[in-house]
Amino acid sequence: MAYPAGFKYTKDHEWIEISGETAKVGITDYAQAQLGDVVYLDLPEKGTHVTAGQAFGTIESVKAVSELYAPVAGEVVDVNTALKDTPDAVNTHPHESWMIVLKIADANDVSALLDVTQYADLVK
Repeated sequence: MAYPAGFKYTKDHEWIEISGETAKVGITDYAQAQLGDVVYLDLPEKGTHVTAGQAFGTIESVKAVSELYAPVAGEVVDVNTALKDTPDAVNTHPHESWMIVLKIADANDVSALLDVTQYADLVK
């Protein structure tokens, strides 16, 4: 699987696509493959503040329930509510199926993230 080069990644298998002061967050193809068929997502509401490295929600698959971790600190400014009805989109299009949009609180958080090469090495 090719991972989008413009994204940043976490060791917990989340991706983040940064655009100015905001960033879309989702899980990687590797993560969805490990989870199996995704059946439910519990995502935060708009206005929720998250801390880098802390859980912001859960993802439930036929195999397990796993926590979703914030790659950076910030405020949730949008939630992909379409995933409530079609959580399996995370399996079929993991790098397009963003879960939340964060207004980044501290740009320095981004420097701690992995680039595409580092992430690909991690999941080899």
